[in-house]
Order: sequence, then structure tokens, then C-alpha cells
Amino acid sequence: MLKKALSLGFAAALVLGSFGPFTDNYANASTNNKVNYSNDVIYQIMTDRFVDGNPANNPTVSLFSSDCSNLRKYCGGDWQGIINKLNDGYFTDLGITALWISQPVENVYTVLNDAAGTTSYHGYWGRDFKKTNPFYGTMQEFQTLINTAHQKGIKVIIDFAPNHTSPASEDTPSYMENGKLFDNGTLVGGYTNDTKGLFHHNGGTNFSSIEDGIYRNLYDLADFNHQNPTVDKYMKDAVKLWLDMGIDGIRVDAVKHMPFGWQKTFMETIYSHKPVFTFGEWFLGENEVDQNYYNFANSTGMSLLDFRYGQKLRQVLRNGSDNWYGFNAMIAESEAKYEQTADQVTFLDNHDMDRFHFDGADVKNTDLALAVMLTSRGVPNIYYGTEQYMTGNGDPNNRKKQTSFNKTTKAYQIISKLAALRKNNQALGYGKTKERWINNDVYVYERTFGKDVVLTAVNKSKTASYNISGLTSTLPAGTYTDQLTAILGGSSISVGSGGAVSAFDLSPGEAAVYSFNGSAAAPSIGQVGPVMGAPGTTVTISGESFGSTAGTVKFGTVNASVVSWSNTEITVKIPAASAGNYQVSVVTSGGAASGTYGPVEVLSGKQSSVRFIVNGASTNLGQAIYIVGNVSELGNWDAAKAVGPFYNQVITKYPSWYYDVSVPSGRSVEFKFIKKDAAGNVVWESGSNHVYTTPASGPGTSVSSFQN
Repeated sequence: MLKKALSLGFAAALVLGSFGPFTDNYANASTNNKVNYSNDVIYQIMTDRFVDGNPANNPTVSLFSSDCSNLRKYCGGDWQGIINKLNDGYFTDLGITALWISQPVENVYTVLNDAAGTTSYHGYWGRDFKKTNPFYGTMQEFQTLINTAHQKGIKVIIDFAPNHTSPASEDTPSYMENGKLFDNGTLVGGYTNDTKGLFHHNGGTNFSSIEDGIYRNLYDLADFNHQNPTVDKYMKDAVKLWLDMGIDGIRVDAVKHMPFGWQKTFMETIYSHKPVFTFGEWFLGENEVDQNYYNFANSTGMSLLDFRYGQKLRQVLRNGSDNWYGFNAMIAESEAKYEQTADQVTFLDNHDMDRFHFDGADVKNTDLALAVMLTSRGVPNIYYGTEQYMTGNGDPNNRKKQTSFNKTTKAYQIISKLAALRKNNQALGYGKTKERWINNDVYVYERTFGKDVVLTAVNKSKTASYNISGLTSTLPAGTYTDQLTAILGGSSISVGSGGAVSAFDLSPGEAAVYSFNGSAAAPSIGQVGPVMGAPGTTVTISGESFGSTAGTVKFGTVNASVVSWSNTEITVKIPAASAGNYQVSVVTSGGAASGTYGPVEVLSGKQSSVRFIVNGASTNLGQAIYIVGNVSELGNWDAAKAVGPFYNQVITKYPSWYYDVSVPSGRSVEFKFIKKDAAGNVVWESGSNHVYTTPASGPGTSVSSFQN
């Protein structure tokens, strides 16, 4: 039996009512942009650990800890509790514009046979992805949660775990619920005697490679076989169900552990149905850098939780193992590696990490970290209770019940003030980061977009004060007050001609934020979402100075059909252009042209996941197998854009290789396999092109022999 999946989590529930009609009842139009979170602040809630708003839906004794003293049990938090806090203004006053809640689907009802009697309180042990978790609420209550949030101008993001169901054992069918999957109450199948091939049966991963993590079980969780047509259709139908409820975003669990090709088809499904901002979890440890991580963010149409950002900020302000030079280097490197830096979700901590604040630590560290994160690039995410300085190292101590709802803590005030600034100054949503003054303790950085400017100054030292001299900025001449209103000791600064900032002292633990709003004459694109889709997919372009009269939007040189146009937001349909990557540009009705934004990928059409297998492909040391073919998704015969490297250890063994690729559905594709090494040297397969007609829908498999 494999290691228990005690630290993984999502959500579950039983449909006690029918789906009600969804009405998009937002408090303001800007909140209605479901693909751009650049000006938002997300608040992550473990639903069971927030507020018990409806004690009637609490579990029975074996699953429940009424005082939450057993953190492996359900504690009673539910959607009604979140609704209550929406209605009493807790989130609005905090400045929150998006709530990320636990996976809302039905989870297992059994208790794990361990010392604590662990339950699925976290929501990650799904059994029916088309029902709700009855301990969170009914479908009608979920609809009320969405409607209430929208009335407050707040978006709702759901966690979603399409990687697995629940803990299971190959040789013990009675182990929990045997990973069983249900379809709106009807059993689809279980892990033991899996005659339908719903799950992988390759043992548990040892995390030794990407391949091992994808095609083996994550801990003892029943791992979906996404190439199975039933699983593929089920997961895509399930996510459409929640999209139809009116959700505004999705956080996808364990993206490192699912086939990347299938995930791209999953994203194409979301974007062609009802596009919403989607980000995934790819865990990175402290100082870990993985090019595969960036490749995923740049190629699947999905953003990521920015673990490099979170880990580095923790090093600087939590454990002291790095300084601002290391942080600034991470900012510069990641801005170069991400194609859409503004869409990555930043954080200080979450349900899988020690909380940022810990017993005995100075709360000032948390205050400074919040000030930095809320003025940094990316979409900031606050883990519930951070504003109350909650502590807890390790699972489940990092998942305690919310301790209080005090609106007077410094952390609460910092979040509130800087969340408001993110709404009002586009530099925080879209601007690049430029270091202006730095040493081990002090970091002064500036972000600009158009004529908007935000300058942030932080001194993390507990004892040393620094005189900040020789500082220059793009702030216009004038005097600027601290946007934090001296909560962290900041004072006013004076800026002279040419951006010279008069020398000022930065005291120990001091942080200040200075802002300028300017009106740009030329149109500027800050964000495009989604950045991938088939022709006809709706895309939203956000920025400023577009004017009130419709102009022209181009994908490369191809005009897009304009759906709506305002000074800060344009929606268009992806044109019927040749598949490939494009730079998007805007020309106003008056003829003013923006710069370009991209790449935005135009797909060949609806996508299917096809497993390409090639047998008899022997390689020399350092070589790997790739596929290249006559469609954009296969590189358009460009070896530099070939898909791979292929795998050869789990599903097939060397010299047989395989890879799951997102390709256009219902189309005859031609392709060849190539051998390529790290230096880019290529050996092409001989013989005629292989030909395969992809499925009209769902996954497929192509098997070929390598032509030497």
C-alpha cells in the first residue's frame, strides 16, 4: 500500500437541488472580465476551515470534529459561512475581488484507516465531479454564493482536481471507497477490477522524472487515465457544468502530474465553452528552477501558481536564507521566461506549505511581505487567515479554523489599501519591474504602464536605517505621500526634474508605496486573455487609451471581428487565420497604434489528445525522440518546434517511445519522428511521412515504427 495522500486536498458534495438559472449579476462591468485578473486580489479559502454558516449540513460524528480539535476531520465550514462574510463586508472592506474556494465536488464519505481517522475535509478526494459536497452545501447554495459574490463585485474561483479520485489499493478493494468514480450518482467504475481502463495501474510515483509523476499514482490516489474516452469526456463535461453555474476562474490541481497534451485539450474545451482565468499547481521547492515549469505556462494556455516567486519571498522575509539581490534576480529571470508574467499567481503561503507567519516571529515580516507581493507583478493571492497572522507549520496545522475576523490588524489594513491601489493604478496590473535602489536589506523598485507609476521602498532590517540617495524615478516632479498612510512607517518623498528623488531615510522595518496616475495618449495593451484558442474563441484585450469608438484589432496582419469596445477593454473573436502564434495589436478609430502583445496561439481547431507511439527507435547517448508534422500543433515541419521529448519508461519501454499530444480533431495529419540532442542536432527519420486521421472528438492512439 502506498503512502497515504494526507496532504492533498480538494472538495465534494451531493446535489440536493437542480441547477438554477445563472444570472451574471455583477456589481460593476470590470469585475465581469473573467479572463483578466491583473487588477484583482484573490483570497484563498479552505471552505471547511472558514465559517460554519449552516450547522444542519455538518457531517456525522465519525467525520466531524465540532471544536476542530482534530484537524483531520471536517470542522463545519460551508458556503453559507462564506456568504455570511460576503454580506457583512469582510471581503469588501479587505479589498478582495476574487475568492478561491475548495473543490466543490462530492468527496468520499469514508474515513481513512489511520490514527487520526482522516477525512476528505479538504475536498481533494473526489468521487462525483457532477455533484456538490453536501457538507459545503447544496447546488442552490453554491449558486447563491456565486450570485452574492457577483453582487459585491467579487469573482469566484473553484479548485478542480482532474488528476485523481480518492485513495485506493490495487489488492484491497475495501480500502476507503476504492477510488470509485460516479457520474451524477451512477457508478462509472473503481480502481480494483478496472475493466474499463479508467485509471493508471503503474504503481506510485517516486517523483524521479516528469514521466514517472504523470503515469504513476500520486501517493495512493487513484490516478486517471486521461487517454480513456470515458474519462476524457467525463472531465470535460464536469468542468462545463461548473462553468455553466457562473464561476469566474479555475485553479487546477497537480498539473505536473497529468499529460500536458491532454491538459491543452482541457483548456481548449474551457476557452471554447466559457473562457475563464485558469491557473495550475506545479510545486517547486526552495531554489528549484525547472524549465519544464515555464514551458508549461507558455504552451498550454494555463497560468501557474508562481512557486518561484513565493519561495524566494519566503527566503528573504521568512527564513532569511536570501536577500533582495536574490529576489530581484528571480524577478528579472522569471519576467524573461514567462510569456505572460502578469497572469501568474503570486502568494506567500498556501494549504500545502507552512504558514508565512510562525510562533515567535515578528509580524512585521508578514506586513512587509504583503506590501511587496501586493505591489509586485502577477496576481496576488492571500491565504485565509494571513490578515489575522495565523500560524501553523505542516499539514494539517497550516489548515486551522479561521481564528478571527478583526479588521484592525495592520495586515488587514495593508491588504485593503494596496488592493484599492491595484484597482486604480494600472502599473500594478501590467507594469514591468525595474530595480531602482538595492542592497541586502533595501529594495526599491518601480513599475510603470503608460503614464502610470508605482514606486515601492522596503527595508527589511530590524536594526539598520539607510539613507536612500541617488535614487531616480519616472515619477513626475512633485511631492508624494505614502499610499500605506505610514502604517509601516513611510513618509513623503520629493521628486525633482528628471525624476531625481531627494534623499530620504528608510528606517528598520519601514515600507512605503508611492503612486502616480497619468493619462497615456497612445493605446497600450496590458493583458490578453485567453492567450490560446481556436478561431471564433472570444478574446478580451485589456489596457488603456483605446478610445470609445471601435477601431481595429489585428492578429499579425489579420483583422479580428470586434464584439465590443471601450477605452480600457476590447473583446474580439479569434480570426480564421492560419494556426500559429501571433502578436496582437490595436489601432484606434483615430489611427493611433499600440505596441504588440503576444504570443497568442491560434489553434488549428478543436483539439484531441493523441498518444503517438513509435517502436524501434534506438538512440545514442544524449538523443531523444520528438515528433514534427504538417500542422501547427506539430511544429509545421520545423524541427525547432517539434513536440517532445518522448517518454520510454512507463507506458512503453525503450526503444519504444510515446507522448500525448494536443492536435486538431477530425483531421488527417502527416508527421515524422526525429532524434534530437541537447545541442539541437537533428537526425530525421527516413521514408515516407506517417499519416494518421485524428478522432472527431476524444482521445486517440497512433502507433508507428521508426524508419531508419
